[in-house]
Amino acid sequence: MRILVIGGTGLIGSKVVAMLEAQGHEAVPASPKTGVNTITGEGLDAAVAGADVVVDVSNSPSFEDEAVLAFFTTSTGNLLAAEKRADTGHHVALSVVGTERRPDVGYFRAKLAQERLIEESGVPFSLVHATQFFEFAHQIADAATDGGTVRMPSVLFQPIAGEEVARAVADAAVGAPLNGRAEIAGPERFRMDEFFRAALAAWGDAREVVTDQDAPYYGSVMREPDLVPVDGASLGDVTYTAWLAESGG
Repeated sequence: MRILVIGGTGLIGSKVVAMLEAQGHEAVPASPKTGVNTITGEGLDAAVAGADVVVDVSNSPSFEDEAVLAFFTTSTGNLLAAEKRADTGHHVALSVVGTERRPDVGYFRAKLAQERLIEESGVPFSLVHATQFFEFAHQIADAATDGGTVRMPSVLFQPIAGEEVARAVADAAVGAPLNGRAEIAGPERFRMDEFFRAALAAWGDAREVVTDQDAPYYGSVMREPDLVPVDGASLGDVTYTAWLAESGG
């Protein structure tokens, strides 16, 4: 099977490519680094031609509300149009748990717009909704830092290892189209402030985690159950403690 992976040189995409290749598939990474640009259309038709499945794990370079919306609608629109011209049989996209519950959040609104384009395209599809990745824990803590403190809300948080997200995406790519979504989350559910309190201690980081229910998460205030699956999600096996020990992350 020939599978084109948009965003295939990034964190999740490179893992997806490696997993598919290990299964004997022809996995082709595509990104501006490889001469494929889904915003301008450069190299897109040639890359999509002959692909049995197109996987999209690309992400916006900017999380500013209008910029991220423009990225996902433009990129996805161009990609789906190329797939229709090539008669591609399956489109797989990585999205985020909770998009439909918080359309007022800029990034969620952009991902929801992306999902609607896919659902209305006529191309058979599968959506993989994932919770936040372990790999971004340091970045989240840094963004929430105020002086010597890290301000975190006490909302439910269920992060997952990027490797397990990639596996779910790879499995979706070689399976039949769902024409719907599948959700995946980490094996443990925490309060966000408690997770980061333990994480900073494990990192040897002296910053104090302060509970602040109005502290923003990527610019928006989160409430229950914005960041966790409500029911029916598949759960990963890798705990944060095990991931940290393995990755040194």
